[in-house]
Amino acid sequence: MLHWVNLTDLKWDDLSANPAAIHLLEQNPDKIWWDSLSQNPAAIHLLEQNPDKICSSWLSMNPAAIHLLEQNPDKIDWVELSGNPAAIHMLEANPDKIGWWALSGNPAAIHLLEQNPDKIDWVYLSTNTNPAAIHLLEQNPDKIDWMFISENPAAIHLLEKNQDKIWRCALSCNPAIFYSEEGVPVLK
Repeated sequence: MLHWVNLTDLKWDDLSANPAAIHLLEQNPDKIWWDSLSQNPAAIHLLEQNPDKICSSWLSMNPAAIHLLEQNPDKIDWVELSGNPAAIHMLEANPDKIGWWALSGNPAAIHLLEQNPDKIDWVYLSTNTNPAAIHLLEQNPDKIDWMFISENPAAIHLLEKNQDKIWRCALSCNPAIFYSEEGVPVLK
């Protein structure tokens, strides 16, 4: 840990979601924000020890919590679960409970989206980093949300071809603008 960091300066809600901060959270259990911790994949042991403090909606987003959700199906937030890449088998078994807008942003759900093109939320598909999602967008260019796709690191080639449609403020959030396809830094 950085020795110059003062614990009083930390935002414990954000820290509770940080997988690298588990040791600090274990040392300061009174500072844990349980909503944030519920989405932290490294916090499963703390969540199992404190089931009464779990936030079901945030737990449904946690890819490491599938076993907890399967054990407690009444606690599942199906919309949030629809965005969880580790939950595809649960969504396939319960298609009537899928939150299609959240599923549209799920990189592991492309096959479900391709089977149900009428249910795709194109705004959220524009955030999807799966190359197949980008291909779907290229086939339907009138449905692209240019603000969200400007942040999408998987869409660099599409942005290069449509520079007049880029949202510059959103592009600033895109980590891929700093590296070439070979991983070489391009902006210094």
